[in-house]
Amino acid sequence: QVQLVESGGGLVQAGGSVRLSCAASGRTLSRYVMGWFRQAPGKEREFVASITWSGGTTYYADSVKGRFTISRDNAKSTVYLQMNGLKPEDTAVYYCAARYYNDYNFWGQGTQVTVSS
Repeated sequence: QVQLVESGGGLVQAGGSVRLSCAASGRTLSRYVMGWFRQAPGKEREFVASITWSGGTTYYADSVKGRFTISRDNAKSTVYLQMNGLKPEDTAVYYCAARYYNDYNFWGQGTQVTVSS
């Protein structure tokens, strides 16, 4: 079992930066791929970025490439999402998730990020 807790969300002006954190716990974290998703009101949840615990291989949605950076601190079992150049359309609840094989099986509670113009 993997438990995930997000933090770091809040209100930020357009063009600003926010760093989200996801504290993970579990005995076999190295087996999982960690991902960030987001969901805006009235919209479906969408993939943002992912990273592997072992090799640190990253993958990004086209909408955030060049602006967002996902990273991890294995010693702290924490995954980060550095969000720069924020836009109002980035406003959403951001979720941390863990995937084993095909599906993201574990999810955090989410943290709200609101970008004002």
